[in-house]
Amino acid sequence: MDSLDDNRMNRVPRDVTERERQRLEEFSESIHYSAKYNDDEFEYRHVQLPKPMLKAIPKEYFDPSKGTLKLLHDQEWRGLGIIQSPGWIHYEVHEPEPHILLFKYGNIHDLEYKRLRAYNYDRRPRTA
Repeated sequence: MDSLDDNRMNRVPRDVTERERQRLEEFSESIHYSAKYNDDEFEYRHVQLPKPMLKAIPKEYFDPSKGTLKLLHDQEWRGLGIIQSPGWIHYEVHEPEPHILLFKYGNIHDLEYKRLRAYNYDRRPRTA
């Protein structure tokens, strides 16, 4: 996969509200991070969310046609309480187990970084 499928993501990242963040915090200690594994191109890991946590995640993060999470922007998965170093990209959801999110780190980081920089640049407050 050379690029992310933007059709499977929110067009614009949707931050969690303070109230949602408070609900999600109770699950943060139960998030499981796999060991990292790799191929010639990418480093991978999966993140397993506690199943009850899915009910606390904002509905806008879900793909109604599949019943799974969408591919999440960096600030969205961080808002859920997932903690990883910069550069990890949420690239897939394990559909049989929708509480498992697949991440990769590698060349795609450059594409996502540029896309996020452009998005954040456009959101900067303008000075007169």
